[in-house]
Amino acid sequence: MKLLLATFLLISNLTVFAQSNSFAGDYNRTLNTPGNDMFDYKLTLNQDGTFLFYYHSNIKNGIPPEVNKYGKGKWSAKDNVITFSSNKQEDFDEKYTLDFNNSKARFVTKNPRDKTERIIKTKLTFVESEIPWMQRLDVFKI
Repeated sequence: MKLLLATFLLISNLTVFAQSNSFAGDYNRTLNTPGNDMFDYKLTLNQDGTFLFYYHSNIKNGIPPEVNKYGKGKWSAKDNVITFSSNKQEDFDEKYTLDFNNSKARFVTKNPRDKTERIIKTKLTFVESEIPWMQRLDVFKI
């Protein structure tokens, strides 16, 4: 009985570890407008459960025309939902100012049972965030 329980726990831990590996990686999205404005989003999910986020915008008639914002913190996954959190004492300073608390993103990928030839890029879609421009943002895995 002990052997069976130990085997079950080992398999469940390996499953959890394998799932987090599929989420970890670099995600990117660059948007260009007809007026030559540019928005660039970069997100790195590290395997140790930490993340880094970088936002760059270059708006020709903006004040200021160029903006750089950074965020960092921890992430966790349950099913296909990634929850982000930031600790005010550890993750915020003059450079890292974006607050990812209460932010959630859905992991979207092609289902392994889907045998069609349609292409579905692996991405994260932010479904909740207190950062207004993050809601409904898609960032694609590189």
